[in-house]
Amino acid sequence: MGRWTAAALLFAVLGAAHATPTTRTWMSVTLDGRKVGSMRVERGVADGNVVTTQAIDLRIMRGKSPLAIGSTMTATETIDGDAVAFASRNGSSTQDTEIDGSRRDDGQFQVTTRIGEQTSVGLLAWPDNARMSEGQRLLIVREGFAPGHRYRTRNFDATKQQVATLDVEVVGDEIVELPDGDETLHHLRQSLADSPDGQRMDLWVDDAGTMRKGSSPAMGRRMEMLACSEACAMAPGQDVDVLRTAMILAPRTMTPALRSFAVRYTMTVTGGVANPFATTDEQQVKQVRDGVYDVTIGAASEHAGEGGPTKEDLRSNPWVQSDAPDIVALATKAVGNADTDMRRMVRLRSFVTGYIEPTVLDVGYGSALETLRTRQGDCTEHAVLLAALGRSLGIPTRIVTGLVYTDRFANASRVYVPHTWVQSWVEGRWVSFDSANRRFDTTHIALGVGNGDPWRFFSAMASLGRIRIDRVVALQAGMNMPPPPIQRVPPPEPFRMPPPPPPSGGKH
Repeated sequence: MGRWTAAALLFAVLGAAHATPTTRTWMSVTLDGRKVGSMRVERGVADGNVVTTQAIDLRIMRGKSPLAIGSTMTATETIDGDAVAFASRNGSSTQDTEIDGSRRDDGQFQVTTRIGEQTSVGLLAWPDNARMSEGQRLLIVREGFAPGHRYRTRNFDATKQQVATLDVEVVGDEIVELPDGDETLHHLRQSLADSPDGQRMDLWVDDAGTMRKGSSPAMGRRMEMLACSEACAMAPGQDVDVLRTAMILAPRTMTPALRSFAVRYTMTVTGGVANPFATTDEQQVKQVRDGVYDVTIGAASEHAGEGGPTKEDLRSNPWVQSDAPDIVALATKAVGNADTDMRRMVRLRSFVTGYIEPTVLDVGYGSALETLRTRQGDCTEHAVLLAALGRSLGIPTRIVTGLVYTDRFANASRVYVPHTWVQSWVEGRWVSFDSANRRFDTTHIALGVGNGDPWRFFSAMASLGRIRIDRVVALQAGMNMPPPPIQRVPPPEPFRMPPPPPPSGGKH
């Protein structure tokens, strides 16, 4: 099951305020109290429909490299909150991604996706009870603000054309300090329905159901959005290095010999955070006591404990365009005469390792098609391209977000840093392939799996800053993996902040 992207929820309930006249709300975006961006929300009526446009712009640092990212989402709905059209624009990578959807007479939505010069058109059956901005606001107001009241909402994500089912709890009324003065607001707490990870998003809304403050974990920090004046929202930001916070010290040097053995990590998770570690066919997780986990990686085992592939693991999406003709042609050429899925994935891994040029930190978040054309990127571009190539050949492939060890990174020694790789369903189990590092080993700690959607990274990374590695012990048996390649293993490619999703985003 995909893990919920808590940061996406920060934008999920910014419902339209009073439909007329046109209004504009500004918000300041902070990480741990330091300003990193702004958000603008415009609402009004056009042709009898409520139109809500929400734009967010962020600037963060990755070591010494700045990254400016932003996106815009527009929702068109009836006065009663029924969806009429949607659009999203993501301008954070080397090419813009544009998605437009409009309701047809038969009730289905025609969806056009443009990534660079690539355009695709498809049909979407509108999900039952799915809501966008105005529909979300109307539900909040209708359910009321009685402390202790609970209900569910289904919020539509225009980028993925998917729905997040969220549990909502009314906490109560509170006086909230905002940049322009205190306001009495209604405190709501939201979490993904039936989610075991315990992540949540706190919102403070006014009587109209419009968010005035939002707070959630992101990249080991606390992300907040605070309503304020335009001057406040557009004030210069501060440099926040997200990589520095994301690093985790290793208790010992992970030598090449040690990496080839199955190992058991003992790790402590502080702050009341629920189990952040993913259970896969290569990684087993056992809770020792509250906040302490044993994570075993690389021990030989049969497929057990997690589900097999789903339709999502083969499906093309805006980030992993596995049905694009250029992707299919490249995959076919790369695998040559390989006659099993394992051999095909090994060849694809080797091909992508040589295809993408050394680390480029100013790409933003490139899709598979962008990466195919630019041949630039870091571990995220490696992962989306490798996943697209695998899926194009009918091999179920998913993207893993987690940590990997490096002897030295950004002036730090012996650390685990955020990283991304893929797992493919071959020979009846999930097997990892890492084209950025040339091979997968037992220093790869999985935090979450997904389909390439950037905001899934936020879900997996929400616990960073609260994980401590206490002990690493090599097990007797060697790792159940193929031998390492002849070439030297390079330092890991750094994880980069993904672009913000459309403001009505969510997670299925």
